[in-house]
Amino acid sequence: MHGSDWRGWPAGLRDPRSPQSARARTDLLERVDFHCRLAWLTDDQLAAAQTAARDAGMAVGIVHDLAVGVHPEGADTWAQQDAFAHGMSVGAPPDAFNAHGQDWGLPPWRPDALAASAYAPYRDLLRGLLSHAGALRIDHVMGLFRLWWVPEGRPPTEGTYVSQDGEAMLAVLVLEAHRAGAVVIGEDLGTVEPGVREALARRGVLGTSVLWFERDWDGTGRPLAPEKWRSGCVATATTHDLPSTAARLTGDHVTLRHRLGLLTRTLERELAEDAADTAEWLSFLARLRLLPEGEGDEEAAVRAVHRFLLRTPARMTGVWLPDTVGDRRPQNLPGTWDQYPNWRLPIADAEGHPVTLEEIAASPRLHRLMEVLRPGADRP
Repeated sequence: MHGSDWRGWPAGLRDPRSPQSARARTDLLERVDFHCRLAWLTDDQLAAAQTAARDAGMAVGIVHDLAVGVHPEGADTWAQQDAFAHGMSVGAPPDAFNAHGQDWGLPPWRPDALAASAYAPYRDLLRGLLSHAGALRIDHVMGLFRLWWVPEGRPPTEGTYVSQDGEAMLAVLVLEAHRAGAVVIGEDLGTVEPGVREALARRGVLGTSVLWFERDWDGTGRPLAPEKWRSGCVATATTHDLPSTAARLTGDHVTLRHRLGLLTRTLERELAEDAADTAEWLSFLARLRLLPEGEGDEEAAVRAVHRFLLRTPARMTGVWLPDTVGDRRPQNLPGTWDQYPNWRLPIADAEGHPVTLEEIAASPRLHRLMEVLRPGADRP
């Protein structure tokens, strides 16, 4: 009727509690009922998926995801306008991953409004996510403590950190997870404020450890031996925000970032540094007898990486689905907008051909990797 962005609606409809909004609910009853039914069907399917997962023998089942924010034009910001800081966006300061910083285009919670409401919007959000979940992953879990706010229309480099009551946010999270009987996983990669990982560990929240980032930073700087990894984490080769393992091994991710203008150094220097990093890890895997001699192809290296993860004391091991078929394209490049089709790419095989769920399930490459991960499997 008036477009998808509620901020451009007539003044009366911008207020969900106004008489005009009440009349619109009556006038548009058929459309409202249609979308309510879609929501009901989605909830029913989520419940069925979790039941099927547990019945199949999965100890945890479905892991749901709490994104770092919501769309500024969406229902959340319309229905709970006082809870969000309009005119602001969350992101990340410049770092080794993105020298320009990141602007994610998502409005942050207002810490004062959350506290004044006894965190009701946050609690309701968590209860919905946890209703059919065996675990909940918190994207950018550092955001429970502070977030990088970027004023609308300004570059990420001109943002600043805004703190909130991290202990309260964390307490609400673990209380709701306990009530639901769910595990909590925090994505604690990138710039992490001192004390955050310790606070998460005290509350039983698992962290996220990505193989390529795990080095002896306090000593030699070399790849960290598996027995020295922390136990309170999900050990994984990559995440949705990082290159697939195949792209990491081939250097495709560096070429892509160069093509999108995201590098601040020359392509040659980035490729050389990336190749040296990858070669050091592969040499380490070979010394540990996880990469059998004569198996130097990309698929063998992917299996070796996952053999390594199983040697760590990590409570959980994560496998990125595109890694099971050799996809070389990232699903998401944080900080990009129209430069890259984030979340719109179908999973593809090593040749770039899209694959269906049925083809993934039948993939010989997937089954070879699953043999590595199968409990009791023979491993080098």
